[in-house]
Amino acid sequence: MMTTEELQARAKNVRKNIIRMLGEAGSGHPGGSLSIADILVTLYFEEMNIDPAQPKQPDRDRFVLSKGHSAPALYATLAERGYFPEEELLRLRKTGALLQGHPDMKHIPGVDMSTGSLGQGLSAANGMALALRLDKSAARVYAIVGDGEIQEGQIWEAAMSAAHYKLDNLVCFIDHNGLQIDGSNEEVMNVNPVGDKFWAFGWHVISINGHDIEAIREALQVARTVKGQPTAIVAETVKGKGVSFMENQAGWHGKAPNAEQCRQALLELEGECK
Repeated sequence: MMTTEELQARAKNVRKNIIRMLGEAGSGHPGGSLSIADILVTLYFEEMNIDPAQPKQPDRDRFVLSKGHSAPALYATLAERGYFPEEELLRLRKTGALLQGHPDMKHIPGVDMSTGSLGQGLSAANGMALALRLDKSAARVYAIVGDGEIQEGQIWEAAMSAAHYKLDNLVCFIDHNGLQIDGSNEEVMNVNPVGDKFWAFGWHVISINGHDIEAIREALQVARTVKGQPTAIVAETVKGKGVSFMENQAGWHGKAPNAEQCRQALLELEGECK
């Protein structure tokens, strides 16, 4: 088991690689990628039963990045965990490259579900959780959805069915950074109160600081004790976390940094732990 400081260092490196890969690609989504780095690192380095040498082993835990545009965070985490060489990150979105703009389960080691059409990932996670139960597997399913994404009606159909089928092998993180491509959630389509909504749909709800490794750990430990309900972890995060000029700025939802902005961001992240 890694120390908190070791996980924080991993998350810092993930954030640095997000900046590097988007700067090289000239396109992509930094804001919502930077906001989920701490969650992903805790999942992939501590919580999930996985083996990068056997990415398709049947008894592995599954992960679904429903907000598929934040693929840079997933790719950087997978490279950090050893699923493929870190050099692949700098080929992001290049023609013929392994890593494209959204996760591809057919070609990328470690990707369990192709995502990108917002609202669909939680339904896929439900199906995985149901299938694992039918197989009498102890494996668990983890998903991350965006707070703007939960404006999609399919999310709530999935939330309702997950509770109906008592999928206690399913954990869904809600990346609650408060912003989406067109502005704040409250301005575009108010999703609050997020936790109360999931509770009303029959989920066990935990609210945390999504950049606090210890809080993430504790929430995941609690989720393992919950029986008869899926668990929703509402993670309060900062869009663009770790880069001063990107933090809490909706304009950095889907805009890549230029060379000077990359330099500044990487300088800041050298001192960033969370």
